[in-house]
Amino acid sequence: MPSRAPTATTSNESASPAHRPLSLAARAAIATGFVLAGFLGLVGLTLSQANKQRALSALHDRLQNFAIAYITHTDVNRYGKLLPPIDTLPDPNFSGPGSGLYAVAIGDRGYRWESSSAIGRDFSFLKPLEPGQSQFVGPIDTRMGRLYYYSYGVALDMEAGKSVRLTMTVAQSEDQLEGENAVFRHTLVIWLSILGVMLIVLQLLLLRWSLTPLRKVASDMTRVERGDSEQLDSQYPMELTGLTERINAFINNEREQRTRYRHTLADLAHSLKTPLAVIRSQLESPTADEPTRLSSVLDQVRRMNELVAYQLSRAATSGRPTFASAVPIAGHAEDLVQSLEKVYASKNVLCEFDIADGAVFYGEQGDLLELLGNLLENAFKWAGHRVLLVVKMQPQAGRQRPGLLLCVEDDGPGIAEDKIEKVLQRGVRGDERVQGHGIGLSIVQDIVHAYQGELTVDRSTEFGGARFCVRLAAS
Repeated sequence: MPSRAPTATTSNESASPAHRPLSLAARAAIATGFVLAGFLGLVGLTLSQANKQRALSALHDRLQNFAIAYITHTDVNRYGKLLPPIDTLPDPNFSGPGSGLYAVAIGDRGYRWESSSAIGRDFSFLKPLEPGQSQFVGPIDTRMGRLYYYSYGVALDMEAGKSVRLTMTVAQSEDQLEGENAVFRHTLVIWLSILGVMLIVLQLLLLRWSLTPLRKVASDMTRVERGDSEQLDSQYPMELTGLTERINAFINNEREQRTRYRHTLADLAHSLKTPLAVIRSQLESPTADEPTRLSSVLDQVRRMNELVAYQLSRAATSGRPTFASAVPIAGHAEDLVQSLEKVYASKNVLCEFDIADGAVFYGEQGDLLELLGNLLENAFKWAGHRVLLVVKMQPQAGRQRPGLLLCVEDDGPGIAEDKIEKVLQRGVRGDERVQGHGIGLSIVQDIVHAYQGELTVDRSTEFGGARFCVRLAAS
């Protein structure tokens, strides 16, 4: 019975699409919206509470004024009987039944008076107060609903030095106060909402204006990718200057690396033409004897091997990386010198060091070894008995990485001034040799150029021989 082959599911089909992070503008807008909503909510709550306290204070003053007005219009006859207040009402609502504004007076000898609005209402919870005593209470639950009331106790004088006690109470329902507060809160919400919308719109405009430099960077990067521009050449704010400078350095390094690869391949192809032509002519020559032909072919093969090794060394030069770790120089210099002292043991060369404490090379370790190795080997080759290595750091204000000065001196014959320019010329092909110096100097020149540095050759003032100085600028 034939079996069915299992169905394979590719990772692309099973994997869910990655969630794209929010843009900076969206993040800022959302964060600002939450903060603004919280801030306006807190402002609204604070203003609402402040208005409630203000309303309570105003209610207290209002009820107090009503109570004093009623007390002022209350009198006592000669028999000590309290007379109801004159019908001059401090507010028309006291005459309307169930208006929510009530006045009640209780006094000696069972005296009790109520305003027209309080007739039929239950105010049994009221208690008489001592003369001069007052109280503001509320809201309390009553059969008429929740009330605020103000009570004030007085003693009304009569003849023969006697007095009659009276407690005047003015009450108002909570609905009236809450109605005023509700109107205030409604108005407050409307205006805070309008203010919030205006602030959000303003914030979005400010965000768009603030993020314009970042959009400019992205636009310039697109122009660089299309080949319309060599690098990011616009004016950017101070906060983006460091970023754009490093991007430009990265672009330049990448472009120089490609150029170096092309030149190396072209030089290698050109350099191999001659030995290949010699090998071909030897193989096609019918008159050459076999030992001579074999010796010639082996010489050309050995030469081709040297050319390939040299050009690969040139192509491996990485240049100054935009993000490079610091490579200590002293330890690598000591290891190289120990190796060279064994190779040139017969010359008994003494190598001295003048290396600053903490001296480092910002780049690839391989480039440092090539640079030091070729300069020191050249010095050992031509020195009489002494070699000096000088390394100094050169800090510069406003730069994160200091510059570097590296000099190698020897007490050999030196280099004539008329040959210095030829020694330092660029583009030396692999099949060319500078008299007295190997191809290592060309590799040094390539490394220095890749790191945007400077290589100078002059005569050592201390030893009298050649002095090679490499200067790498601060970055």
